[in-house]
Amino acid sequence: MEKARPASLASPDTVRVTNPGGSSPFVLTCDHASNFLPAEFGTLGLTAEDLSRHIAWDPGALPVARRMAQALDATLVETRISRLVIDCNRPLDAPDLVPPVSETTAIPGNARLSESERAARVALSWQPFHDTIAGIIDNRLSHGQQTRLVSVHSFTPVYKSKNRPWHIGIIHDEDRRLAAPLISALKRLAGVTVGVNEPYSPADRVYFTLERHARLRGLPCAMIEIRNDEIAGDTGQRKWADLLTGIFSDLEPEEAGQTRSHSVGKSVQSAN
Repeated sequence: MEKARPASLASPDTVRVTNPGGSSPFVLTCDHASNFLPAEFGTLGLTAEDLSRHIAWDPGALPVARRMAQALDATLVETRISRLVIDCNRPLDAPDLVPPVSETTAIPGNARLSESERAARVALSWQPFHDTIAGIIDNRLSHGQQTRLVSVHSFTPVYKSKNRPWHIGIIHDEDRRLAAPLISALKRLAGVTVGVNEPYSPADRVYFTLERHARLRGLPCAMIEIRNDEIAGDTGQRKWADLLTGIFSDLEPEEAGQTRSHSVGKSVQSAN
């Protein structure tokens, strides 16, 4: 897996957009794409090994999302700074927006932040990420372009000593227009264990990007979580990207749902 990148190799941008004019109805996000720490944060008191673990990013998720975007001619929006600096898939009032602890690992550099330090992190990464997504979606809708938002993540096989048996999980709330056909297609794959609102559900406050940008606009959306040992190398990344691309390519507009007005309801609990 990729190690934390030195500052000399960092992009000057904190958010990257690939294929902004994509013709696909799908817009992809990769909310935890990078484990990069800007120089001003040092290592946040962590080791190089810690910074290569899932606590710093979603290993394997970005190569999958990039391959999907290319195959589907979809737009991809990715973060360029580690979730340890600030988690772009959390609301601003979330206790783990700037996590003092991730899983069981204390993050010394995130302890006792001042309000100004916290605000600076929001301005550095969180705000540009969400402003970029909003701008892309609003531009598409203003041109009458059908839009479905999909976020691509990965999860660790063992979390707090508990094994996670799912190869892939689909996270959704009560709007199942996109999630339902996606789940059905995945469950038809031999040897694949599919989690429905596993290993997380919206009740765990992990659905923020989709709530902020899709649900409030009445757009179909879903969150994909792939177990990261499945996509640790090129072979697995290609396998899952190609499987998901095939499923998305086969979805008819009526299956994935046309845009319509929805209010944001209460988050569903785990379905499995």
